[in-house]
Amino acid sequence: MRIAGSLVVVTGASGGLGAEIARSLDAHGARLILTGRNTDALRALSSGLRQAQTITCDLAQRGGVEDLIGGIVEADIVVANAALPAAGALIDFTDVELDRALDVNLRAPILIAKRIVPAMVGRGRGHLVFVSSMGGKVPASRLSVYSATKYGLRGFAACLRRELDGSGVGVSAIFPGSVRDVGMWADSGATGRVGTVSSSAVTEAVIRAIENDRAEVDVAPLTVRVGAALAHVAPEMFGRLYKRSRADEQTESLAAGLRHKR
Repeated sequence: MRIAGSLVVVTGASGGLGAEIARSLDAHGARLILTGRNTDALRALSSGLRQAQTITCDLAQRGGVEDLIGGIVEADIVVANAALPAAGALIDFTDVELDRALDVNLRAPILIAKRIVPAMVGRGRGHLVFVSSMGGKVPASRLSVYSATKYGLRGFAACLRRELDGSGVGVSAIFPGSVRDVGMWADSGATGRVGTVSSSAVTEAVIRAIENDRAEVDVAPLTVRVGAALAHVAPEMFGRLYKRSRADEQTESLAAGLRHKR
């Protein structure tokens, strides 16, 4: 898929990682539609880009997706990036907080795809990018809700890719590890043993996925990628190693720093 000249939607563009993705797409010649909850942040971002319009919407509201669809139905590419951190022990979540996480992180990208795919298929071209997380591959304590949405997004993207095979519409999933300079890890103030990645590495993965029609792209240190593979083929062994690694201390710090963002 050629990015230059394409109309590209980025959800969650008023947040840190979404803004970086938007800037990278702009540098590759995309015409942008930026969406998010923060109107001022969207306007500030768009003012520094060559060709960008903004749509303010809240995907935690059940009508938020429908408010958005009318303005993006002609998009060539959609980058579904919007997400809530949803970190913490399951029993500490209210039902409202659970609903918000599920709606923003999983329900919204599924509905956006459902509404926009027919037009893409009709044109015989398009690409959908779902920004998941290594939390969708590596189990960790205090991330049960967040990871449920990211595991789900991985499964949805993989199956949708098969459904659309041969239609001219590509589907990719991106799996960032802990991003050190923007987003939930940076906002939490957490520190820990597991290595981090830069936002530029994530944006490069998004570009690569679109241009080369990649099914999945992991953006994480080797140790995290090995852990993901081990968790898949030998979950009990992974659990023992996870316990010895004291990774709980890291996720506890992450959850504490993000409690206010649920």
